[in-house]
Amino acid sequence: MDHVKIDKQHCWHPFTQQEMWTLPEHQPLMIESGEGVWLKDTEGNKYIDGNSSIWTNIHGHNHPVINKAIKDQLDKISHSSYLGFGHPLASELAMRLVSFFPETDLQRVFFSDDGSTAVECAMKMALQFRIQNSEPEKTEFIAFIGGYHGDTLGAASLGGVEVFFARFRKFGLTVHFVRDLDELRSLPESALDKIAAVIIEPLVQGVNQIHVWQQGMLEELRIFTEEKSIHLILDEVMTGFGRTGTMFACQQEGVIPDFLCLAKGLTGGYLPMAATLVTETIYNGFLGAPERVFYYGHSYTANPLGCAAALASLDIFESENTLIGVNEKATYLAYKLIHLADENLHVKEIRRCGLVAGLEINTDTKGVGAQICEAARRYQLITRPILNTIVLMPPLSITRDEIDMMIAAVDQAIIDVLD
Repeated sequence: MDHVKIDKQHCWHPFTQQEMWTLPEHQPLMIESGEGVWLKDTEGNKYIDGNSSIWTNIHGHNHPVINKAIKDQLDKISHSSYLGFGHPLASELAMRLVSFFPETDLQRVFFSDDGSTAVECAMKMALQFRIQNSEPEKTEFIAFIGGYHGDTLGAASLGGVEVFFARFRKFGLTVHFVRDLDELRSLPESALDKIAAVIIEPLVQGVNQIHVWQQGMLEELRIFTEEKSIHLILDEVMTGFGRTGTMFACQQEGVIPDFLCLAKGLTGGYLPMAATLVTETIYNGFLGAPERVFYYGHSYTANPLGCAAALASLDIFESENTLIGVNEKATYLAYKLIHLADENLHVKEIRRCGLVAGLEINTDTKGVGAQICEAARRYQLITRPILNTIVLMPPLSITRDEIDMMIAAVDQAIIDVLD
């Protein structure tokens, strides 16, 4: 069966210029299997998964612990409704997630499907909470320029990347975009009085070419939102589950949000699943009369297979001391990137937070980032650029030797394209 031909005839890929994809001379890379940080294509070629399969994979592909958890659950049941029913794995997973925030008000978990829906949940909860708790004027949001919070229409309203979201602005909610805390503080009180919530990707914006926030910014933002009675939504879809060196990025500055949005790495990168953690204060605002119920949900909410994978992933964090390893590897990655920037004059700037890194290429020519990522495949590395910034975000299980290979591949690919 010619899978490439079938793909070009029937498939529509995300974030892909299909006219170029379907050209006869274009040969798509067809991934067939994976082991650890390595992917293998249908031709038998191996590649380091340099962006964790779009920022999802945590412990490597084909991990025996997660594999077993999913297989064991398959022998019981693959899915059952969570609307009006429960199941043991969802209960345990909710307990495990909130246990990262002991002695705080962040103690409730609402499950959904992916990053966009986790954010949608937070948005709708924030609005409904205000409407039914005597603050009906608070129906607007604040988001940061360069932010990315998903592609569903509500989440897209919060997106600060114009190329993705500008055409949809008139269809969404009212959102005030600011560049930083100074611009946020400069908003008039009349505007702030209408704000239900502010949303941010803590510590580092992913799609904004790995823009790293100044240390202490998140803590200052929390203080500001509390002073102004504005809810804080933290989008940790990308930063959650060890990417930045702590289980969640907000822990580095001791910030407890009103809403914490999780997805991508929740199941170790195995299955689509998301969670929105909320405070008891928010939860209590939905109790009482039937019209106060949060009428929102998805068919596969709290899917048992996803819960099994997520619980196994959390077990691996403990059994393999993953976070200790992440910090050691992040230090080594920083050393290798500094050396690369010193040696390769085409690298304009390195931006890094934990095992999340962006290498901005010193060029104004469009498409160079994509050319470099294409060239890197010859040296056994797969990743994607954001404009002319090469993103490196490997699974947390990557070894020092594999980091060496990854950096060498990027270095040589840059030379191939630009020298």
